[in-house]
Amino acid sequence: MDEPMVPAAGMVVSVRTRQDVVIADPERFLAAARAAYRELTPGATEETAAEQVRDVRDAVFALLERFGRLAAGPPGHTGPPGPELLHDLDRPNGLSPAGEITQLVFDDPQVLQGYGCFLPEDPFALPPGTGIGG
Repeated sequence: MDEPMVPAAGMVVSVRTRQDVVIADPERFLAAARAAYRELTPGATEETAAEQVRDVRDAVFALLERFGRLAAGPPGHTGPPGPELLHDLDRPNGLSPAGEITQLVFDDPQVLQGYGCFLPEDPFALPPGTGIGG
């Protein structure tokens, strides 16, 4: 059994998450993203939302900004995603969850803020000797 990890002042905790989704219904996906944009932008019209959320990238960022994630698993689903989730076509946002994994990295020697405007070539690369759990 691992020793408990006690939090300490100055300790760096990096959370790296991968969330895969399948676009099951492109129209519903864009509509949900545009609705999220309107919720985030008081006074935005449907026309403005359509201008600002034009493609997949815009839509993903609008949903992430509004909800912090793209698509949660189905209600009550606690196990690993199975093939049935790839065919979940009736979700209001038009997305079908296709798996998620979270990795914790402790004491990365340089936090993202330390890079300023110039991120490293691969900001997800693990530093040598970093402890991992999760």
